[in-house]
Amino acid sequence: MAVRILDKIKTSQDRFEIRLSGSGGQGMIFGSVVLCEAIGKEGAKNVVQSQSYGPEARGGASKADVVISSEEIYYPKAMKLDLLLAMTQEALDKYYKDLKENGILVVDTSLVTEMPTKDYYGLPFTQMAREEAGHVMVANVVALGAICALTGIVKKEDLIEAVLLRAPRGTEDRNRKALEIGYNEALKLKK
Repeated sequence: MAVRILDKIKTSQDRFEIRLSGSGGQGMIFGSVVLCEAIGKEGAKNVVQSQSYGPEARGGASKADVVISSEEIYYPKAMKLDLLLAMTQEALDKYYKDLKENGILVVDTSLVTEMPTKDYYGLPFTQMAREEAGHVMVANVVALGAICALTGIVKKEDLIEAVLLRAPRGTEDRNRKALEIGYNEALKLKK
């Protein structure tokens, strides 16, 4: 799957669109900013991030988009998703229709129980964050690690660096561990 994504982005007129979705407080905006910075680090691709969330600070719907292209990006919003991360059932139900026919669906099986398709990657990101990384607040970073492993869209080292630059002081080790957990578990899914 990583080859398909990287080949797609290398074509001169294609865009690759990612949506991270969940509920307010799950860190989808943080995740999209980190992903955007990691992808843009080498300067080989143009990348832009946009976000939207409900009126509630926590608990309302939240989405953040990352658009990647070899060309100039004239419209920063995602139009037809190549990859959708759904951290909640509500997010999946709301945004699945925006996923391309052959798009990649990644779900948090801790919180998503009803899948619209059999073609998806599922890991219990929230559960792994709580039980293996020590705090539920790093579930977004576990998911980023998984996306990195599943797609090859960004170098793992660049993603780790971007996470550590943005992570709150004192949480660096937990965030690094969370990313490694997601990355390693997703590699098992690819086999």
